[in-house]
Amino acid sequence: MFNQFVKLASLIILPVLISCANKEENKTPARPKPAGGGGIFDAVIVKSFPIKRSVETPGTILPNEMAELHPEISGRVTGLFFTEGSFVRKGTLLVKLFDADLQAQLKKLAIQLKIAESASKRQQELLAISGTSQQDFDNASLQVSNIKADMELMRVNISRTEIRAPFDGRIGLRLISPGAYISPATIITNIASVSQLKIQFPVPEQYVKDLGNGSTVAFSITGSDTKYFATVIATENGIATDTRNLMVKAIVKNADASIKPGGYANVLINIGTNRPAMMVPTQSVMPQTRGKRVIVVRKGMAVFQNVETGYRDSASVEILSGLMNGDTLLTSGLLVIKPDQKIGKVNITKR
Repeated sequence: MFNQFVKLASLIILPVLISCANKEENKTPARPKPAGGGGIFDAVIVKSFPIKRSVETPGTILPNEMAELHPEISGRVTGLFFTEGSFVRKGTLLVKLFDADLQAQLKKLAIQLKIAESASKRQQELLAISGTSQQDFDNASLQVSNIKADMELMRVNISRTEIRAPFDGRIGLRLISPGAYISPATIITNIASVSQLKIQFPVPEQYVKDLGNGSTVAFSITGSDTKYFATVIATENGIATDTRNLMVKAIVKNADASIKPGGYANVLINIGTNRPAMMVPTQSVMPQTRGKRVIVVRKGMAVFQNVETGYRDSASVEILSGLMNGDTLLTSGLLVIKPDQKIGKVNITKR
């Protein structure tokens, strides 16, 4: 009897459980309703205000003058007369090459000159008493002149065995040793005039008109908090076709021991005047295949607007055309907004 009761109960309860399970499966999860008006977005109000325009560009510190020293002729080093890192004056003898053979030839010419001058003097005395012809006297005088010219040439050749400082400056590291055989391709050392420093830097093509001879630029160097200034003295003849930059050179006005030739400098160039500009956050401008565009809110709808940009700094970009003062410009959610989408509440960011 008990077994029959259990079977009867299972037959009644099992369909009820199956029915409940089917009802649970047929239920679909409720979808969250979208925020009213397409969500909340950040925005700014477009307006023009005066700005101080500047552009940063990398620069290189240069000595006033710098040269690698090479010998003019090949020869063996017989003397080194400089100390690495020392300051030397223009014309100081730095290196001497072997010149004994040239000195011997010079002495030989000196003896020949003495004999030729005596012969010329005798011809002149004979010519005075008509004891010789004018042609013989002229030949004797020509011999004297030829020997003097040969002696001058020999002195020039001897001077080429001497390497002297081309200007006042500081000597670099020595790259040769006494007794070495060197040629015109050999670098002996370098010399730099560091009493006056220069800085060289590129300027983008669009800012060339704002920088001319006499303009002042500011720059900083790594490891120093000092702000340095330089005066533009020259520009390259033309703009480089590969970079569209113009190379500029300026003289440093307040150089100190912290500035070393060859060092990196961060140059800050002031461009234009403080005329009003319509500056908007950089993240609000979306680059396109051709041009750029932004999203503005007009009558509660998203409007995609093409714009032309100009000057930019680290956080903002100038809008030259496409926007008006008072426009509400979206700065967030730009990738999910579609044209003519209804825009609900916006948070206006103050600037």
